[in-house]
Amino acid sequence: MDLLQALILGIVQGATEYIPVSSSAHLVLVPWLLGWPRATFEYEVLVQLGTLVGVFVFFWSDIVAIVQAVLVGLVQRRPLGTFEAKLGWLVVVSTIPAVVLGLLFKDYFEAAFAAPVLVGGLLILTALLLIVAERFGSRLRQLDKLGWLDAVIIGFWQAAAILPGISRSGATISGAVLKGFDRTSAARFSFLMSIPVMLGAGGVAALDLVKGGTLAAQLPSITIGFIAAAISGYLCIKWLLGYLQRHSLYVFAAYCAGLSILTILIALLRNG
Repeated sequence: MDLLQALILGIVQGATEYIPVSSSAHLVLVPWLLGWPRATFEYEVLVQLGTLVGVFVFFWSDIVAIVQAVLVGLVQRRPLGTFEAKLGWLVVVSTIPAVVLGLLFKDYFEAAFAAPVLVGGLLILTALLLIVAERFGSRLRQLDKLGWLDAVIIGFWQAAAILPGISRSGATISGAVLKGFDRTSAARFSFLMSIPVMLGAGGVAALDLVKGGTLAAQLPSITIGFIAAAISGYLCIKWLLGYLQRHSLYVFAAYCAGLSILTILIALLRNG
């Protein structure tokens, strides 16, 4: 992968990580459609960390308040004494399913990244999730009504999104909307719960790079992709939260379905 390709894929990663259209699918399909060499798994995971910069910048005051509340709650032996403290622990609980499944089936998930047609097919599931959530979600609850069972259920939706093609933000937003939360609250919790999962996955990928001795070779492309993803990720978070206040999820479902059909058609033409 040359540096221009790394830049473009970084922009794509940041633009599609939080918009519910599956960034992992785009990191697989864009090189495949354009005839580029496939990005390494380590590049794909570590560039995702760039989008976390956007989350930290956009939600900085919320993150500081949550961390402070959790620490104060532990010191005062009142871990759930405030909304911010409870929200912090709910984020932790929602992370557990993805961590467990990610560690157990890491090799299988990595293999899925090498199958563009499978990735394209899984985009249909993302489209269906968005349609079902929009059609059947009541959207009456706000984030302060989030409970432990809600966090666990949304966490399992996040775990399902380890497969490339199933959008993490799409799955978690849909899961929250189906539990009755409004779109904006669902998106905010989705963004916050992405932090520990992405940090963990990035740490594992970085360790693999160091062990494999390829860190120096991949560092320029990863650095460029990281910066591009951070900028585009921040801009897309800001845009999406405003968009969801007034618009439905259907447009993202249509996009995912269209990209899925295009991928399958191209695969058939290439193999024919």
